[in-house]
Amino acid sequence: MSSVVKPVSTLAALLVLTACQTVAPAATAVTNPTTTSSHANLNSVLWYQTSAEFRANSIQTYNQARALLTAAKADRSWSAWPQSTAAAQLPPAIIVDIDETILDNSPSAARDVLNNQQGFDEQQWDNWVAAAKAQAVPGAVAFVNAAEAMGIKVLYISNRACKARDKNSSCPQKADTIRNLRAVGIHKADETQVWIKGEQPDWSSEKQSRRELAMQQYRVIMSVGDDFGDFLPNVKKDITPAQRAALVEQHQTLWGTKWFMLPNPTYGSWETILAEPKQQYLNGF
Repeated sequence: MSSVVKPVSTLAALLVLTACQTVAPAATAVTNPTTTSSHANLNSVLWYQTSAEFRANSIQTYNQARALLTAAKADRSWSAWPQSTAAAQLPPAIIVDIDETILDNSPSAARDVLNNQQGFDEQQWDNWVAAAKAQAVPGAVAFVNAAEAMGIKVLYISNRACKARDKNSSCPQKADTIRNLRAVGIHKADETQVWIKGEQPDWSSEKQSRRELAMQQYRVIMSVGDDFGDFLPNVKKDITPAQRAALVEQHQTLWGTKWFMLPNPTYGSWETILAEPKQQYLNGF
């Protein structure tokens, strides 16, 4: 009997000691991962982080874009948007978005789900940007490195926002972003290539002014993004899903040749243009 009682007594003593200890609280409480979350973004984040389908789609998109680089560079009339005939003499460039196009920020979204955080937390997002820990979207690094190796400039036009953290820097997010791009294996990414929101007075979340600036300096041969606003202006508000769908059809010859869309079900203008209640947009049978 003593051989049985002794371990139990020892365990009880350990439990008492543990209960008496002071444990520092976690920085952010995380809900029990063994319970099913009712967070609206649960399935979207799970799909993004776990599905083979997501990885295959990203790699497929970048493989297709990469296969066209040689032809796009050689054809002086090849442009992602209409440019003047003088653009034929400009050096070639590609415009890419960053978030969910080059860098995978799903850990930030996953944290929101685990903590039942509803809506966008600006401070948490800035903490994530500062950490520069995002991994690459599948296929992205090989694509941009191949383009740069061919002498094609890659311009990163992002809606990551400039926001002062202290008096020493008005836009630390730019340096954070460049550090993250280099960390995932991108050979060339510097401050002349990364153009983020708010860096210049007219650089708003509407990217058209930055696209136009790029086209003054380069023959832009491709655009890669995860949001419709990465390709066209005036599609992120005051517009219906049907109107956006009509624009997709209107530009159908560009998809997969000069415009390359990556999947992102976790956030984007696809959702923010929808009025409440969002169920009204569902079509059943």
